Amino acid sequence: MVGLSLGEKHFIQGGIDQNLRSDGRKRDTYRPISVETGVIPQANGSARIRIGATEVIASVKAELGRPNALQPDKGKVSIFVDCSPVAEPMFEGRGGEELSTELSVALQRCLLGGKSGAGAGIDLSSLIVAEGKICWDLYIDGLVISSDGNLLDALGAAIKAALSNTGIPRVQVAAGSSGDEQPEVDISDEEFMQFDTSGVPVIVTLTKVGRHYIVDATSEEESQMSSAVSVSINRKGHICGLSKRGSAGLDPSVISDMISVARHISEQLINKLDSEISAAEADEDEM
Repeated sequence: MVGLSLGEKHFIQGGIDQNLRSDGRKRDTYRPISVETGVIPQANGSARIRIGATEVIASVKAELGRPNALQPDKGKVSIFVDCSPVAEPMFEGRGGEELSTELSVALQRCLLGGKSGAGAGIDLSSLIVAEGKICWDLYIDGLVISSDGNLLDALGAAIKAALSNTGIPRVQVAAGSSGDEQPEVDISDEEFMQFDTSGVPVIVTLTKVGRHYIVDATSEEESQMSSAVSVSINRKGHICGLSKRGSAGLDPSVISDMISVARHISEQLINKLDSEISAAEADEDEM
């Protein structure tokens, strides 16, 4: 928890009112964003994202599994976040566990849609190898290394970058299996399919401080918030998921306005991320 004096609180809120935040940004501006891919060689894909002083890593591990009986034409994705005590003293013990759970649930809501998979930002049907029998299970792990606010947006960006970096082995399914018999498969060690991230959304969190809302809030700014709405939006401007934090209620008209602002900002964020991911992957290829 960030402890601020009354003067510091007034300074932060006054700056937001004047559209000049304490670090010089406007209300709708992100801090500098940098991307590094392939940071965990053992994973199928991984990425490190820095947004200001916030730093997170996401990794993707792909394993063959069996589709859910209720969704035989879809693969499965699990998302888990770990908040390192090194990042923030409050992450020690239950504080870190509670935040890890909150972030994991919010990411699943924003990226995977409802339980039916409707509105999912990750195309689960692309993970099917043999319908009803074999699919890819993706295990996505996020790690918070350094925390200075806006963790959800940073983790969402890291997952998008890690998925872009993910190579899934090509699988050949043996012919001749029938009924419930599990077919034999041949997993290639040399041929990999790149995961298509064109539909994977970004997450834009709008944090309400006083009468205004801001993007990419720092820890100090978050300590003054009444509520926050996180919207996941894909390249086409479609809303893939929504998550809210904070005890204060929001009028439906305010939420509608926040979504409209998030949609506009998401275009800039997607372009920035795509540029950073391409540059990171080019650097990785040269190494």
